[in-house]
Amino acid sequence: MNLLQRVRRRRKAWSESPFWDAERLRYPLLGSSSLTPDREQIENDFQGYVEGIYKRSGPAFALMAVRQHVFSEATFQFRRRRGGRPGDLFGTDALARLESPWPGGTTGDLLSRMIQDADLAGNAFYAWYAGRVRRMRPDRVSIVLGSKSEPELSAGVLPLDLEVVAYLYSPRALGSDDDVVLLPSQVAHFAPIPDPDAAFRGMSWLTPVLREISSDSAATKHKGAFFENAASPAIAVRLDPSVTPELLARFKAVMDAEHKGAENAFKTLYLGGGADVTPLTMDLRQLDFKAVQGAGETRLAAAAGVPASIVGFSEGMQGSSLNAGNYGSAKRRFVDGTIRPLWRNAAGSLANLIDVPADAELWYDARDIAFLREDAKDAADIQQVKANTIRQLVDAGYKPETVVAAVEAEDMTLLEHSGLYSVQLQPPGSGQITPSTDPAGGQ
Repeated sequence: MNLLQRVRRRRKAWSESPFWDAERLRYPLLGSSSLTPDREQIENDFQGYVEGIYKRSGPAFALMAVRQHVFSEATFQFRRRRGGRPGDLFGTDALARLESPWPGGTTGDLLSRMIQDADLAGNAFYAWYAGRVRRMRPDRVSIVLGSKSEPELSAGVLPLDLEVVAYLYSPRALGSDDDVVLLPSQVAHFAPIPDPDAAFRGMSWLTPVLREISSDSAATKHKGAFFENAASPAIAVRLDPSVTPELLARFKAVMDAEHKGAENAFKTLYLGGGADVTPLTMDLRQLDFKAVQGAGETRLAAAAGVPASIVGFSEGMQGSSLNAGNYGSAKRRFVDGTIRPLWRNAAGSLANLIDVPADAELWYDARDIAFLREDAKDAADIQQVKANTIRQLVDAGYKPETVVAAVEAEDMTLLEHSGLYSVQLQPPGSGQITPSTDPAGGQ
């Protein structure tokens, strides 16, 4: 019995297992979680997140777009490892798989898709299959688990040797009979936020802020209704008791035709005898609508790891937030606290798809990214300090090659002295001037 047959046999057992609960961990806009003893799938309804959040929530889309635009600017190189310390960057032909992952595709296209899947599903899956890098839609992938100590996994049992034994990709739908079985060595699994409820899958950063997204959508809907209904508070119109239902209906039709909708805003309202108008609700200023909606956007920005001033939310565009120093600090926090960890994680995940030299690791190259120009200036300042340090140490008599190695590794134990002293670096006593004899008898 081959691996595919064994996995299909187990899948049938899973569907009949008393531990299977398709309704567990259900969320608004989401499908059911899929956590079984032998398998992990993404927790949320991927299509629900795409349709209900990515394509309908302006703040959520803006945050994902900022993350995507910066994240996709990086390229990949190999980084040497010397004594456990990072060294220089270099490239080989093996990187071609990531530079042209599919016909017409670039590294930027690959990274854009990766971060998009990770944001919406918490996981991104890529495989080297049939001669190119292939994206696997997250909601079509099952992570198959196994253990030698517990051949038949059961609910609540987490053996220490639990590991991923295969990935199943279902081209049509989960549970179909044409699954593609891939070994872990064939798959790059990018899951930047681990799901605490699972052993290997990731979690979308959108899941904890679903209520904030729902509230923002409700606020936007409220604002739309405000303008659709004459851009004014809802009002109550009282008529004389003698007005018949037929006359009331006619009056209502005329009132709606003349004053309902944003195009009729601020028109003069004329009422007949006995009619009285009473406002029922507050306007947007009384509701402090900007502050209410702005606070929700800031909470979304915090979950995404994007400062409000970087994405352009209203609360980040006021006061001292846009001062050069504060904006620069926010930018650095975004890059160093959010984007660089994502790049590092992506490099580690994609290393599965290429041949990495034995003395190196796959690493990101951010040297040509315009967004990081201020970081480049800081790097230049650091290089200047290093250069001054190298000169001082060489002038003090240390061997130049060991000075460079010590400064780059930040390890002064690598220094070796040449035995030479003084600025001229002459052996001791070799620079003394010997008296000369003058032919005329002088000295």
